Amino acid sequence: MLGVLAGIIDIIPMIFQKLSWNANICAFAFWVVAVFIITTSSLIRKGPLKGLLISVFLLIPVGILVGLKEPKILIPMGDMTLNLGSLLGYFIDKES
Repeated sequence: MLGVLAGIIDIIPMIFQKLSWNANICAFAFWVVAVFIITTSSLIRKGPLKGLLISVFLLIPVGILVGLKEPKILIPMGDMTLNLGSLLGYFIDKES
């Protein structure tokens, strides 16, 4: 559920910016996968740091592709990843 919620939060501004549905679906899927990996990973025990690191690691390949075409989009992407990743790590840690 957290992945779906994070995906919705991420795509709301994208819809207002009239980005392509491919980009919206990609962002939504990113957060669903990120939550799965954050939940199942034992990389780090601290929730917010774990969520932050994993979401940033997952963003790197996407960021490279996006940065080649639209480098200025990397700033809001990075901001959303840092914030949502940390929050997801915190809430996933609280659920455990």
